[in-house]
Amino acid sequence: MKAKILKRIILILLILLLLGVITVFSINVYVKSSTKSLIIKNNDFSNISNIDCIVVLGAGVWEDKPSPMLEDRLLEGIKLYQNGVAPKIIMTGDHGRAEYDEVNVMKQFAIDNGVPSGDVFMDHAGFSTYESLYRAKEIFEAQNIIIATQEYHLYRALYIANELGFNAYGVPSDPRQYVGATYREIREILARNKDFMQCIFKPKPTYLGDVIPVFGDGNATNDK
Repeated sequence: MKAKILKRIILILLILLLLGVITVFSINVYVKSSTKSLIIKNNDFSNISNIDCIVVLGAGVWEDKPSPMLEDRLLEGIKLYQNGVAPKIIMTGDHGRAEYDEVNVMKQFAIDNGVPSGDVFMDHAGFSTYESLYRAKEIFEAQNIIIATQEYHLYRALYIANELGFNAYGVPSDPRQYVGATYREIREILARNKDFMQCIFKPKPTYLGDVIPVFGDGNATNDK
């Protein structure tokens, strides 16, 4: 009798595990398929107009320099700005500690590449993709955005943006291969599932704060 009960328990656990795996991969496929058409390649911006700003998502800094992935996002964002796709840029990343500051590094990189300081906003509390986009809408009052990040990350960012009510497009910034790409792809499957759930409940980010419209002066976000 005990053996039969044990077998049933094991069978139920295996079924639950299988259902869990199917759910995870189904959500992953849905997030990717629902946003694929919003990714712009080959600089084809013919169907895009009235973009409020470019959103460059943080990806880590090494001392006072952007990581390779972040540098490529920045270069793509700057290129979009210089080609007149949008008049402003939001640099959003982690500046939750005095000793770690993504956004000032990002802004300085843009300035060094010819972007006026007043056209570059910093979101000091963009601790995650979800929080960055939530704050872009609520704090910076952006509605029409174009996101610059690596393609594997764009699907999730665009899904979040759509669920938060943006009119959003994405441009991939993948001019080279990165160390740890396979690990990031696997991790991203779980991240898409996490943010799929967040978009159902729409929790507030860690910080909100005063409204700083992206249509104004980016120097309002300076802290140095």
